[in-house]
Parts: sequence; C-alpha cells; structure tokens
Amino acid sequence: MELIRKAGMEAMEVVEREGVPFLVFPRLREIKGVNHGFSTRLGGVSRGMFSSMNLSFTRGDEEAAVRENYTRIGRAVGFCCENLVFSDQTHTTNIRVVTEADRGKGYAAAKDYTDVDGMVTNIPGLTLATFYADCVPLFLVDPVHKAIGLSHSGWKGTVGKIGKRTIAVMKEQYGTQPQDLIAAIGPSICRDCYEVSEDVAEQFRAAFDKAHWEEIYDTKVNGKYQLDLWKANELIFQEAGLKPDQIVTADLCTCCNSKYLFSHRASHGKRGNLAAFLMLV
Repeated sequence: MELIRKAGMEAMEVVEREGVPFLVFPRLREIKGVNHGFSTRLGGVSRGMFSSMNLSFTRGDEEAAVRENYTRIGRAVGFCCENLVFSDQTHTTNIRVVTEADRGKGYAAAKDYTDVDGMVTNIPGLTLATFYADCVPLFLVDPVHKAIGLSHSGWKGTVGKIGKRTIAVMKEQYGTQPQDLIAAIGPSICRDCYEVSEDVAEQFRAAFDKAHWEEIYDTKVNGKYQLDLWKANELIFQEAGLKPDQIVTADLCTCCNSKYLFSHRASHGKRGNLAAFLMLV
C-alpha cells in the first residue's frame, strides 16, 4: 500500500496481517500494555462506494458486510469485537467515562448514550472505537496511571478543544498529569485540502491566541481559508501542558489518499468510515 507521504510518514507505519492492512504509531506501539490501530479502506468485503473495509453501520452498507469487516480488522489489530465500545459522534466535546457496563455497546449491544465524541477508560480489554472520513483522531495514552483516551475532533471539536477536555477528564478520573501522556494525532484532512469559509475561520480566531493564527490557517484571495487541524490540535495539546516531544502527528491526509483512506471531501460524501481503535491489554 503506497500512501502519499506528506512528511516522510515517519510517524506511522503500515502493518498487514491476514490480508488486512492498518496503520500504527510506532511511538504508541512501544508502550507496554497498550494496543491500537487505524483502519484503511482495504481488506474488507464491502462493495461500491463502501469498498472495502467500511466500518460504519449507519451509512447504508449491508450489515453482514460490516460485521465481516469488523471480524477481519479485529483479527488483524488484535481485539475481540464483543469488547468494542463505540462513540456516538455529533461534533460535540462530550467525553464518556467508559466502564465495564459499556462493554460491547455499539457492536454487540445497543448504545444507551448519545452525543459522545470522546471516550476514556482504565479498564483492560475494552476497545474504544471512533470513526473518521477526514476529521482528526486523537489518541491519548497515560502509561503511568494505565489510562487511555480516544476522541474525534472535526473543526467543531477542535474549536471546542476536545483534546484538552479529554485530558481534563482523564485527570479527574485517573489522576493523569500532562507530563504522563503521549498524544498522537491520526490521519485526517491536511491544510492543503481543507478549505473553509469566513465563519469557521472567525471561530478559530476566537478560540486561539492571535500569535497562532498564521500557524492555523492561510487566507486566500477568494475570501476562503486553508485550515490546519493538525497544527491546531498540536497547539491544544501544548496548551493542556504537553511538550512537543510528547506529541506525534501522522502527517497523513485522508483526502490526498482517498484511494486508501475514506475521505468525505474527496468522495463528496459517498463513502464508508475508517475507525481508530485503542485499548489497554
């Protein structure tokens, strides 16, 4: 799988097991007691615009195909599907504290919660799962207190600083301190591909210090802006107390690589979903 490499792709690696390729951060893989992965659109059985590793039950794909895709990606990454816990993404900054009672929700059992874009847990075996097709996956690992967080950060979540909010909940629940954390910013749409309007840029100006505006977006002659969600989330993590060497960014664009990764913008909405997985083992 020859992905376009925006910056050498040093931050992520492609792993393939049993014919299913997925992406990992070597920095997270080095942490004892943690497993993770990020799917590609390859290695599944879905057809048409969902081809082939679609992990969404809600976009019109056949349920049997999606379940087979989960069986395959679970085998490859190394999790049991009955241990999955799904988010319920609506571009909020709501974080759910996932407990044993949540095991299987979204896959093996119905969700009894809504409006959840981030999850945290300290329970081994539970596999947190969040979903993507251009938005930003945020992985957080606290190896000191043996806790994890996984959050979905689109532009609304980024303006709302969901990454900082996730860290705050981990501190409240598990005693996590900024110096304990390793943060990873996953594959998502890049600055060059992400044009936004004035109303979105205005919200970023309100949320971030003026000194960082040029780092976050470029102003275009047509009144639009090229927005850098990767840089914005790096700044949010630093604002939460992490140092740059605690943050790793994939530098891998879903839109540039729509042959291999689902992209809402590249496909004009005709697509399946990728998924991020994070678990304690």
